[in-house]
Amino acid sequence: MTLSLDSQALILLCSHLGLSAAPDYAPLTLKDWNPLAKKLFSISKRPSALLDQNKEELMDILDITEEEAERYENLLQRSGTVAIELERLKSLGIEVLTRADEDYPVRYKERLRESAPTILFYAGEKALLGQPGVAVVGSRHLDEAGQACAEFVGNACGLSGLVLYSGGAKGVDSISMQAALTSRGTAVGILADSLEKSIRNPDNREAISRGDLCLVTPYSPSAPFSVGTAMGRNKLIYTLADYAIVVASDAEKGGTWAGATEALKSKWLPVFVLDHPEMPKGNKMLIEKGGLKFPHPFPEHHLKLMTWLEEHSSATIADPCQLSLF
Repeated sequence: MTLSLDSQALILLCSHLGLSAAPDYAPLTLKDWNPLAKKLFSISKRPSALLDQNKEELMDILDITEEEAERYENLLQRSGTVAIELERLKSLGIEVLTRADEDYPVRYKERLRESAPTILFYAGEKALLGQPGVAVVGSRHLDEAGQACAEFVGNACGLSGLVLYSGGAKGVDSISMQAALTSRGTAVGILADSLEKSIRNPDNREAISRGDLCLVTPYSPSAPFSVGTAMGRNKLIYTLADYAIVVASDAEKGGTWAGATEALKSKWLPVFVLDHPEMPKGNKMLIEKGGLKFPHPFPEHHLKLMTWLEEHSSATIADPCQLSLF
């Protein structure tokens, strides 16, 4: 795995790779990293400038406290253990992207700015990240209309050459993703569960080998599912896509509700909500909040999905912001 010096610095400072469960020095969070990135930019330095520096040199370069410099020094000194872990991940088919890489998804930097993940771990075709496509989100528990919608959108994306973006979980995610792949299309799963576990799934491995699937996570590849990781990754699904379709949402609770309301408020993209007589209460409330109605059954052919979404996107979308720093 060939990494730039800037990427090496970010991984050493911001990842949990090679650290114990309770390390003496915790890796930098986004809240920690962003001020450091701004400081480096202000003094015309790249992250690589921090490599091989001792505590005193870091204090001098960055004008920081001894305590901060000691933390940075200890994190930067673990290059050997991190290199071993990166080689292990590569043997599994897992690669890494950082905000310092040219092929890091531009939409994350444009739409999320400082909230863009510092590090992404992925398996599969990274060129799919940010390609034209539709995000499909919703509950694990679906009625007949919800299942039909998830399958329809997946098939439509597959047949139309659009990337299907989802969270890779059971329910809406898995139904829509499988439909897209079955239609010989492509999909991206942004995971809140272990990437290492997900790539052991035979169907995922086959799709990855064909170049039809990319699985990506902002968390350590072995990190298990939690409510926190699910909430944190929701915005990453929306901000890669051109359009979003919410199939089913609880009212004022749960990850689907939180992600959809954030997307509507931030105006990252047009957010459609499945509309039918028996739809969940959360769907009705999201439409009241500005979600655009997505009809069931869909009145057009699969191949007309993108055109229909374009024609019915009346929502104002926020202009892309200045790209975030590394």
